[in-house]
Amino acid sequence: MPLPLEGVRILELGQIIAGTYGSQVLTDLGAEVIKIETPEGDLGRIPSVAPYKGISTLFLTFNRNKKSIVINLKTDAGRTIFYDLVKVSDVVIDNFRAGVLERLQIDYPILTAINPRIIQCSVTGFGGDGAYKDFPALDLVIQSISGYLSITGEPGRSPARVGIPLADMSGGIFSCEAVLAALYQRERTGKGCRVETSMFDGMLNLLSYMATHYLTAGEVPTPQGTAHEFTVPWQAFAAKDGYLVIATRQENFWKKLCVVLDHPELADDPRFATNPQRLAHRDIIVPILENILGQRTVKTWLEKLYAAEVPAAPVNDLAGAFAEPPVAEREMIVEYDHPQVGRVRMPGNPIKFEGAGKTISNPAPLLGEHTDTVLRELLFLSAQRITELRQQGVVK
Repeated sequence: MPLPLEGVRILELGQIIAGTYGSQVLTDLGAEVIKIETPEGDLGRIPSVAPYKGISTLFLTFNRNKKSIVINLKTDAGRTIFYDLVKVSDVVIDNFRAGVLERLQIDYPILTAINPRIIQCSVTGFGGDGAYKDFPALDLVIQSISGYLSITGEPGRSPARVGIPLADMSGGIFSCEAVLAALYQRERTGKGCRVETSMFDGMLNLLSYMATHYLTAGEVPTPQGTAHEFTVPWQAFAAKDGYLVIATRQENFWKKLCVVLDHPELADDPRFATNPQRLAHRDIIVPILENILGQRTVKTWLEKLYAAEVPAAPVNDLAGAFAEPPVAEREMIVEYDHPQVGRVRMPGNPIKFEGAGKTISNPAPLLGEHTDTVLRELLFLSAQRITELRQQGVVK
């Protein structure tokens, strides 16, 4: 079965993560992504970030399956080439600062005049206008200003960020959703559109029920470590040789846990019989559980907890995470051979279409690797014309 986005062509002007992750996800769904880079290349190529054999694994991750073409959009000839590509494409994605599209003369009013079916999707930090439109929107900045540092980490300790670049990736996630919705809308109307998402907006949205509770009840959440504000026990516990988490959302899980711990009397103790009572006596029940769980190994406890169907898991490092059975069962590691660093392995596609076969996994491109191919096959430029453009510094 063909992948659902086969035949969709995306021009990516994105850099680093926020402007690249969404279109990488779309390549897993079958879209063709042509990455248009400056002569200096995507900032995500900087080799000092997650370095491996002189190349950034950040770039190797977020640019799988893409083609790279170098165009100097600050030149008239470069813009002409870009306009010609817009004529034969479906989507343009960028994460430029406010005003850059206009300065480069590639904003939506210009692009839609060239191709009325074009969809332009911009990932911004705080929106294309407004008080913060010019603020630098680095992942740490967005995590901080959107409240995440205030709810992450241990109580009484310094602020902590989420361990992955969640703010950057939220831009990619929501841009991917936006593009899919815009493509569907175009199927009904025949016209493209401009759509925008901001990292700040995305992070506020991902606060979900915690934000609802604050906005409605007025209660400001605080860091809980691995614990839960409203459920006990729901946290990590130290076993004899490591850590595991236990999450007893329903009372039946709590009763099963007490049996597994060989302390069924805890379930009937009036201080711990219901979750509200356990919340009120958290400072008593948690130390009791810590003392019991510290007496046996993680493996021993997990065998018992799994058998009793109590929600639990080991606190894995990445070696443990990628050794779990669902990784192989669901093909959640893909790989490719890169011409400079050799074999590259990375997380796979979480979206499974029945009958679609294995995930496509082509190497992240070298800078300008596909310039000649794209100009020749999509725009039908001659080898002589491509050479002239290269000599003029228009392409690379």
